[in-house]
Amino acid sequence: MNARKKSILETLDSNWITTGPKVKKFEELFSNYIGCKHSIALNSCTAALHLSLLVNNISKDDEVIIPIMTFAATANVVIHCNAKPVFCDINPETLNIDVNKIEKLITKKTKAIIPVHIAGQPCEMDTINYLANKYNLKIIEDAAHATEAYYKGKKIGFENISCFSFYATKNITTAEGGMLTTNNDLIAEKVRILSLHGMSKDAWKRYSNEGYKHYDIIYPGFKYNMTDIQASLGICQLEKINNFLKRRNEIKKLYDNLLSEVEEISVIKEIDNIVHARHLYIIKLSENIDRDKFMNQLINQNIGVSVHFLPLHFHSYYKKTFNLKNEDFPNATNVGNRILSLPFYPKLKDDEVIYITDKIKEIINNSYIS
Repeated sequence: MNARKKSILETLDSNWITTGPKVKKFEELFSNYIGCKHSIALNSCTAALHLSLLVNNISKDDEVIIPIMTFAATANVVIHCNAKPVFCDINPETLNIDVNKIEKLITKKTKAIIPVHIAGQPCEMDTINYLANKYNLKIIEDAAHATEAYYKGKKIGFENISCFSFYATKNITTAEGGMLTTNNDLIAEKVRILSLHGMSKDAWKRYSNEGYKHYDIIYPGFKYNMTDIQASLGICQLEKINNFLKRRNEIKKLYDNLLSEVEEISVIKEIDNIVHARHLYIIKLSENIDRDKFMNQLINQNIGVSVHFLPLHFHSYYKKTFNLKNEDFPNATNVGNRILSLPFYPKLKDDEVIYITDKIKEIINNSYIS
């Protein structure tokens, strides 16, 4: 029996299957890995983002700057706080937020910036930190892709409030789950309370060796806690994270080599002085290729590809609600129609990468995809 199954069965046979000792252990291990003071395990990265905004008192009429190219959750949590997401175009080379366009979006209502580390590459945090200090803004890092990442020698998740994802497709997984990291004691305490109905004591504290203790409802909270079943998965995954990253780096280099002579394809530029978390391998197609037709041809060859992400102004809700136009985001509009993510996971074999790239070259030579 492998360690993962054994850990889950031990949890099922214990007295704790919801938030208990496994969650506490996972939090401690994750804090050690990141190098932060507090890690709070939650049921999703979305929950972590939402609570990060709430503990920073983001509310009605406040503005929060986010990149236009991100998953919907980054914008939705702002909306759920009755605040307004303000969308910033991206750097077309890195797909991360264009730090040179942030300052023009800052108003008296701006309260926070949510940089998103797309594909596992850190944003240019020096500029973002400078602007946050200059205008007294909060930084909440959407690190859903960036568990292993470093920026200029600093681990992502160490400096600001950061939110990580352990969804099924992420570099480590708890099936569903997330983590919020912070060095702020008060923020950590409030996040813990808000994550479990606003109760002053969770079950771990109520049923201690000192006997049962009543809880008090301090805030109108949420049901955002992680379970011990999920955490038992996370503990096993965290033990393998370095090996996972090593293999992803190998696959990345193989893709790079095999696609280097394909003129119709370019890869995402990486900035200096980072450690990339290698969550996604994204390629950009030349403008003469129909991306969607190209994807369908790959899918027909049993190659699973996806898009990370359609810019938010391509989606009807954000387009209509915030009156977003393609010309407002020229970089994201152009890139958003040309990117796709290739299969990229530790168990991917070298011969499978070769098969994928061979099919890519074959399909590109077929004129009907353009």
